[in-house]
Amino acid sequence: MPQLLILNGPNLNLLGRREPSVYGAQTLADVEALCRDTAVRLGHTVECRQSNHEGELIDAIHAAAAAHAAGTLIGVVLNAGAYTHSSVALHDAIKGVAVPVVEVHISNVHAREAFRHHSYLSPVAAGIVVGFGIDGYRLAIEGLARRAGGA
Repeated sequence: MPQLLILNGPNLNLLGRREPSVYGAQTLADVEALCRDTAVRLGHTVECRQSNHEGELIDAIHAAAAAHAAGTLIGVVLNAGAYTHSSVALHDAIKGVAVPVVEVHISNVHAREAFRHHSYLSPVAAGIVVGFGIDGYRLAIEGLARRAGGA
C-alpha cells in the first residue's frame, strides 16, 4: 500500500495550546488522526513525524526520495512552520530530490505578519495549501493521491 509522509516542523507539537485564535484548538494528534483517516480512505498509509530541528526534517526529505524512487511513497505533506520563511536548506533539500512535496499552512500566512509572506519552499513545492486550518492536510493528501493516480 503506497505511503505518504506527513512532516511537521517547529512548534507544531504545541498545536491546541499555542495561539488557538490563529491555529485552532486541534492538537498535533488530531492532525495525525485526520491524515491517517484521509489516507486510509484513499487506499494509502501515512507516517507522521514532527521535529523542532531543521536537520531532521532535511534527513526525512532525503529518505522520502529513496522511498519514492522505490515506489513505496507517493509524496510528502510538509508544514515546515517558521522554517518556511527562513530555510534555504529545506528549499535545497526539496529541490535536490525527486519527490512531490506539498507545502501546508494552517493559517493564512499572507494575512499575517509581513515576514510570513515569503516562502523559501513554495518555488520548489508541487503544491501549496494555505489557510484552511488542519483541513489543509486533507486537501494536500487528496492532491498527492490524485497526482499519483490513486484518487
